[in-house]
Amino acid sequence: MLAHASLNAFCICGRVVLELKGVPITSLVCYCNDCQAGARQIEALPGAPLVQTPDGGTAYIVYRKDRVQTIKGANLLKGLKLRPASPTNRVIASCCNAAMFLNFDDGKHWVDIYRERAGASAPTLEMRVCTKFAPIGGSVPGDVPGYAGYALPFLAKLIGAKLAMLFGR
Repeated sequence: MLAHASLNAFCICGRVVLELKGVPITSLVCYCNDCQAGARQIEALPGAPLVQTPDGGTAYIVYRKDRVQTIKGANLLKGLKLRPASPTNRVIASCCNAAMFLNFDDGKHWVDIYRERAGASAPTLEMRVCTKFAPIGGSVPGDVPGYAGYALPFLAKLIGAKLAMLFGR
């Protein structure tokens, strides 16, 4: 179980700060094609820090949407999409092009915070998902459970978080 009462996530220059309340749903690395393409899109921006891990994944801390708040620099947040009709927004701090979070237009109840934004305070990694999409020739570390797709343990955590929200917990 991850044990964080609250956590802050910062852009590189410190002008954008997110407050992450309570315990995260999970902490994971995703290797899906869209996460890889989104990481490349962000990394191509001027001065942007790296988004992908050395093995080609993208690390996130997954939080309930109702537990994430921008406490500084909301006007500096800018959404990017891989395709115009995509419901997925990769949100950067426009001041330093740091990847901040990933959210969805279609009402999903969670937000994926780019793990690097929490620095040394980031919770321990719990799983790796969509490993079947890892770059060819890359090696997915075996330090935590890895799943070829969106695994049952991940989906169960998302469902549990939705139920907790519905029952006011």
